[in-house]
Amino acid sequence: MKRVFGAKKDKEPPPSIEDASSRITKRGDNVEEKIKKLDAELARYKEQIKKTRPGPAQEAVKARAMRVLKQKRMYEGQRDMLYNQTFNLDQVAFAAEGIKDAQQTMSALKSANNELKGMMKTVKIQDIDNLQDEMLDLMDVSNEIQESLGRSYNVPDDIDEDELLGELDALEADMGFETEGDGVPAYLQPDKEPDVEAELNLPSAPAGRANVQGEDELGLPAVPRASLRG
Repeated sequence: MKRVFGAKKDKEPPPSIEDASSRITKRGDNVEEKIKKLDAELARYKEQIKKTRPGPAQEAVKARAMRVLKQKRMYEGQRDMLYNQTFNLDQVAFAAEGIKDAQQTMSALKSANNELKGMMKTVKIQDIDNLQDEMLDLMDVSNEIQESLGRSYNVPDDIDEDELLGELDALEADMGFETEGDGVPAYLQPDKEPDVEAELNLPSAPAGRANVQGEDELGLPAVPRASLRG
């Protein structure tokens, strides 16, 4: 059957906006190149007209220049039309990209919204308030514990003079105050320096004849003069 009626051809996908814009831009560039060539030809005819004397020859050059100028105007119209089409396609492409961006943004927002809803189900305001209240209670208890541990014990500060004198008398009796010559207690007397010689029990020098033998400047016994004479 396919051989008789022929197989159904698959339809080609329509060209994208980018493809159409690229193709039209190339056509416009080709037309622009033709216009540049015509401009160069017109410049050459202009020089010929300047060098040619008025007459049939100059009129012939002007006629050729006129045909080239008409051709240039036609190409310029085609170029402008192609570039306008490219501009319109670019605007459509920009709008299409904007719609795609909006679709992606909406999809991301929906996904984030669903995720937030799922997370909000696990978090309750009442639970947060209860947790805050418990934390405040624990902080109050902790402060009370610290204040209780850091408080000072009560010390009586209403001691009168009679009680002070009685306490001093009792202290004097317990420590056994001993007064010495000037009436100063023994524990207030300055310490006496110990007698080193008495503690070491060194013998005293004899009280006999003094050592009359002199010493020289080096501390050695002096030699009698008679022995020096020999």
